[in-house]
Amino acid sequence: MATTKQKFSTFGKHLRALRVETEKSLREVASHLDIHPSLLAKIERNEKQPTQQLIKAVADYFNADEKGLQNEFLSDQIAYKILDEGTDLTILKVAEQKVSYLKTKRNG
Repeated sequence: MATTKQKFSTFGKHLRALRVETEKSLREVASHLDIHPSLLAKIERNEKQPTQQLIKAVADYFNADEKGLQNEFLSDQIAYKILDEGTDLTILKVAEQKVSYLKTKRNG
């Protein structure tokens, strides 16, 4: 099991680190995940985004924390969206308040 993880890593960098630490080739990992090696390379370079099923498969294959990988992926999405929209980090406070509100509404 690979355990090294850089702080503030992206999902793609984390995936590559897992692959390198376990000395697996792109082809070997891609074959096990049932995807093309070029797609895996693009995910590692953050040029393509993984599906939820692929995140689960990566966690299973590397015996990694699935929730941690999902959190890393989702935080990438939020960070890129904030950068693309040119907004500041105050939006995170607003989003946090909305999540609390929506949880309350959803749970009755």
